[in-house]
Amino acid sequence: MTNNHYYTNDETIKHNRKTWQMMLKGFNMSFTSDNGVFSKNTVDFGSKLLIESFELETKTGKILDVGCGYGPMGLTIAKAFPDIQIEMVDVNLRALELAKENAEINKTTNTHIYESSVYDNVTANDYQTIISNPPIRAGKKVVHAILEGAYDRLKETGELWIVIQKKQGGPSAEKKMEEVFGNVETMARDKGYFIFRSVKKSSYGIL
Repeated sequence: MTNNHYYTNDETIKHNRKTWQMMLKGFNMSFTSDNGVFSKNTVDFGSKLLIESFELETKTGKILDVGCGYGPMGLTIAKAFPDIQIEMVDVNLRALELAKENAEINKTTNTHIYESSVYDNVTANDYQTIISNPPIRAGKKVVHAILEGAYDRLKETGELWIVIQKKQGGPSAEKKMEEVFGNVETMARDKGYFIFRSVKKSSYGIL
């Protein structure tokens, strides 16, 4: 049951690396994964849904991927928007090393990948977008910390995009985003997964 530890940093898990390719957002992406990381056998359905539904009006600026794992969301978005700087953080060192490998494999040079438990090592507050496939098994407290902490790290009109399953905290996450941002919109839904987006507006929020 090593997959239960993907949201922690367990160096004792035995390696079992695998590599595959997948078409995402029109790009043939290649990923290497391993034991001890989330969705090690393929890019999970929720991440794919967020990748395919994600859109940007402004094609420059900075995006933060919180809980990036081995990198499918952040790296594909980096490929699709080469003038955007993508920061990718995770607490799992094995996942981060894989993400760095995958960045090289996919020739995404507009990424900065580093260790952070949620926002602990994130110092910027001018991201135009924060994306996350939050680690549901880490618990509601961690998920809501991702949602709440996004507000102060986004610039004005910045957006938080998350993917979450209805049966694994979707309604609670939607309510929290409405509470923090004063708005929440469903951008896509499929097979019980929801893509929620909130926009930072100066007239509202936990300032």
